Amino acid sequence: MKRGQILGILALLLVCAVTVIPAMAANVNVTTTHDVATDYYNAAEYALAGGNYAGAVALFDQALGSNTTMIKLDGGLLYVYHDKSYAQIQLGNYTGAIATLDAGLAVYPTDENLWNNKGYAQYNLGNYADAVTSYDQALASDANFTTALINKGDALEKLGNYQDAVTAYNTALTSDPGNTAATTKLAGAEKAAASAPPVTLIVLAVVVVIVAAGVAYYVTRKTPAGGKAQEEPDKKAGKKKNKK
Repeated sequence: MKRGQILGILALLLVCAVTVIPAMAANVNVTTTHDVATDYYNAAEYALAGGNYAGAVALFDQALGSNTTMIKLDGGLLYVYHDKSYAQIQLGNYTGAIATLDAGLAVYPTDENLWNNKGYAQYNLGNYADAVTSYDQALASDANFTTALINKGDALEKLGNYQDAVTAYNTALTSDPGNTAATTKLAGAEKAAASAPPVTLIVLAVVVVIVAAGVAYYVTRKTPAGGKAQEEPDKKAGKKKNKK
């Protein structure tokens, strides 16, 4: 082999070495540098998928207790709050779920999924009016959020507001035609609305009861046991009258 060819090969090898070695070093840095919060998040998601809700909550807490700068940048922080609240709901820890969701909403105030989960937790605590408010917040971000519409209808039914529940279920069917849950619940709400007394009659009945109670109270105060109405006391009873 000629000297020129040998030098050419050596030069080629040198170029390859200069190119490959930094690339290998870069790959080593990528694979050996881990974001701790992301690691905890991934482990939590694995536990969640396996139905280990308590373990998932603990791992999500570990993620939140770590530096969340990187996981927030790639959007994972939102799912830490969302999925942690889901795990807490599965455990029946509705109060804890609301606390998690409030923390998440402080960072993502318009996220419809966080608001929907909060409404669901409030519903299960019996706070139906608050649940409706949360569902409305979810729908403010996504008016066609079918799940939130159905959940809102459920809360309205609990409040006895059947007509608005019918509206919510109908809107859900508009956004998702043929939705089985919305169809079934709509039929129940329509039946309840048809059998419920009109609101005007309920209000009238309440007014009549209040008036009757007021009359009874007045008569009791003004009429002694003997049946004779009491006379108004003399405003000058404390003064002596001069004899003529």
